[in-house]
Amino acid sequence: MSIRRGSLVAATLVPVMTLVACGGGDSGSAASGDDECGSVSLRLSHQWPAASGGEDSDFRSELAQQFADKVAEETDDQVKVQIFPGSSLVESTEQYDAMMEGAVDLSVFPLDYASGRVPNFSVTLMPGLVRNHEQAQAWQDAEIGKRLVEVLDENGIKILTWVWNAGAIGTKGDPVVTPADVKPGMTMRAAGSYVENMLKDAGAGISSLPSNEIYTAMQTGVLDAAVTSTGSFASFNLQEQVKSFTSPTEHTFWFMFEPLIISNEAFDKLCADQQEALESVGAELQEFAYTASEEDDTRVEKIFADAGVEVTTMDDAAFAEWQKLAEKQWDAFAQSAPDGQELMDLAKESSGE
Repeated sequence: MSIRRGSLVAATLVPVMTLVACGGGDSGSAASGDDECGSVSLRLSHQWPAASGGEDSDFRSELAQQFADKVAEETDDQVKVQIFPGSSLVESTEQYDAMMEGAVDLSVFPLDYASGRVPNFSVTLMPGLVRNHEQAQAWQDAEIGKRLVEVLDENGIKILTWVWNAGAIGTKGDPVVTPADVKPGMTMRAAGSYVENMLKDAGAGISSLPSNEIYTAMQTGVLDAAVTSTGSFASFNLQEQVKSFTSPTEHTFWFMFEPLIISNEAFDKLCADQQEALESVGAELQEFAYTASEEDDTRVEKIFADAGVEVTTMDDAAFAEWQKLAEKQWDAFAQSAPDGQELMDLAKESSGE
């Protein structure tokens, strides 16, 4: 049974992270390097199907599973990470709230889902700002990445592994490659309020819902088209619902930051050796996260082509049309988010815009 927002506080009556002190230390306070480490159980929640280990398994699920396995190995099973896939513990859009209330410790989380709570998070899903994986990965070592780490820390979370996902466009009719392809009356789904507003300017009607609800919405006629990550297109079998698929293998206006994160509260309760183990494993998985995300675009494109879906790509000229439309949303974010102008300036600097 999923935990709804109203029941999160009640859920925390049962401790989520169990710490049994071995050396008589205070398990309720931040552990220090002088304290002996106790056994710890952590809850990791995400919205994708459970990892299967197969070639069609969602790489974000695989990242979570590999993290849990490697942490257990690194700590001799002292730290155990229990994974709750498929929004089985907490609904997809509410995982940040659950982390802040102590019901969840870790998540592979689309950060913009929490932009209603933290408007600054929307810089990580700004249309037309990041066009390819190279630009996305450059954030980690750029000034925008350093500032983003500070923003997350100020809002209670810590990045363990950076994860970016390219987005595709699937429709029940003709391909959407340029803004002109958005037909009047077309109802679209696209995570991110600024992406939604850009699509509205292109003429679309908007239906807001998480990616794990797209299949049913298309099946029942609620949606004509959807924008989501390539991994989610495959994991939720959307090739069964769409006739066209605009692949991000060349360019896309939709890149979303979906890192593996831990709440500061959970991290601070770990002893120094345990903290080091989690950070080490997160860093060890970084190359996997980047490479798997890039490879996912090609893998999913083939799945859709093999299923008889019309596959197309977005060239430089088409991307330029979307970016021109997106600039209005850049300005809106810069004016409305608390640190909007600073974040936009740093993000544009990193992307060379």
